[in-house]
Amino acid sequence: MLDNFKAFMVNKTDNDFSAEVQTIGLDDLPAGEVVIKVAYSSVNYKDGLASIPNGKIVRSYPFVPGIDLAGTVVRSDDSSFKEGDKVIATSYEIGVSHYGGFSEFARIPAKWIVPLPDGLSFKEAMVYGTAGFTAALSVHRLEENGLKPDNGKVLVTGATGGVGSVAVSMLAKRGYHVVASTGKASEHNYLREIGAAEIISREELAGEKIKPLDKQLWAAAVDPVGGKTLSSILSKLDYNGSVAVSGLTGGTDVPTTVFPFILRGINLLGIDSVYCPMETRKLLWQRMATDLKPEGLLETIQNEVELEELPGVLSSILKGENRGRTIVKI
Repeated sequence: MLDNFKAFMVNKTDNDFSAEVQTIGLDDLPAGEVVIKVAYSSVNYKDGLASIPNGKIVRSYPFVPGIDLAGTVVRSDDSSFKEGDKVIATSYEIGVSHYGGFSEFARIPAKWIVPLPDGLSFKEAMVYGTAGFTAALSVHRLEENGLKPDNGKVLVTGATGGVGSVAVSMLAKRGYHVVASTGKASEHNYLREIGAAEIISREELAGEKIKPLDKQLWAAAVDPVGGKTLSSILSKLDYNGSVAVSGLTGGTDVPTTVFPFILRGINLLGIDSVYCPMETRKLLWQRMATDLKPEGLLETIQNEVELEELPGVLSSILKGENRGRTIVKI
């Protein structure tokens, strides 16, 4: 079985690029102490970039993308894990320089693996994936910096995307008044279903002109967008408010001034889910199985596909057409 299994592979030569399901074996997988039979993976923006020739994510070819996976250990050379253990592996070099989760089997370094917490299924873990973990880390950091439900409204930008939709659901579960920002007018009902109390348009958030300081509107924000959106958020946070920043779909330039920081004590919290320390990573997965776990996680957020459907799904995520989270049944 380990010598003949399916994987979605990308390959690039001087004259050609391919992205398709192929048959590979255990010897094709990179080094690692733990072999996992993958049950589910998930689709992230980074996976979309890995599926195109100029995505600048994949470091060498041929390659198996998929930055997330969940499954059962079938072989382990590390005493931390044994055959039959249920595990999660996300981030680090997975799906970037180390073969990822779009494969029936994966071989992963033990130090990158988290035991699946009680209270989460494989499917639920991948509805979360890196996007959900990023949302959880954002909420965690905001609360570490003093955020409580009675502090005021919390803004979530890019609210129909992977990070945004999970953040909306988590914050609502925690009792926050969530203001969701989106550029998709057709998705307002979806956002209300997952917990948004208010919805504002992308244009309403940024406005025509961003002031150095504007009217104080939100106690905190989760921002996977960046760019001018982040500039606008900084000018509109309450005194001592915080924004957790994890993305750049709105651009890398942030035109702002020092005024929000020195006149209102604003906190700009950088969110890195890739190399988040394992101690924090395990703590957050436990929270994602308990107090951060939204009601109806599977029903409201997930879209399930199979390996053969990945080309179309990966193309859609690069165009910003996906809603919520897409998981891959392996």
